Amino acid sequence: MRRVQTADDCDPGSFVALLKAVVVPRPIAWVSTLSVDGVANLAPHSFFTVASQLPPIVQFTSIGRNDSLRNAIETGEFVISLANRQMFKQINASGTNFPPEVDEFSQIGIEREDSSLVKPARVAGSPAAIECLTERSVEFEHSVVVFGRVVAIAVDEKAFEGGHPEIRRLGPLARLGRDEWSEIGELHQAARIPYEG
Repeated sequence: MRRVQTADDCDPGSFVALLKAVVVPRPIAWVSTLSVDGVANLAPHSFFTVASQLPPIVQFTSIGRNDSLRNAIETGEFVISLANRQMFKQINASGTNFPPEVDEFSQIGIEREDSSLVKPARVAGSPAAIECLTERSVEFEHSVVVFGRVVAIAVDEKAFEGGHPEIRRLGPLARLGRDEWSEIGELHQAARIPYEG
């Protein structure tokens, strides 16, 4: 027997909490941006994925109109650093609702490094970063999806194994329901099965 809830059965907050508990694990976009005044912003966003292969587009969702959204739209650039296990405390701390004039890198004590093609900095301690030009945004009432064209990907040399980034060396974190986070667990490998008709 299944417990079924519809959007009309309960309050919106409970319905969204249920949705976030079953759409798991969700990768985390650790988004860095610059304001038009040059103030650095850094915040985690757990509604994040690859949106297109060709052209290479990623997306993250801003819940409400926050600094990441405003900066990405106004300046046309953002960087997504991989949220890894080693930086868990800093990632969680960067989710604090700091005012727009506060530089989160400095406030939390996160080392930054220059990006290759965009102005927002990468997180120096992150094993991978994706540099993006803001392609467009789509608004859905209280949320805005931001699409970014990937122009550069920077991966730490130590993360490679056989010419490819190895998942355990990347050590990505993911979000679950409630205040839960997860790490990479057991791995399974299986090649696609071609149709032989």
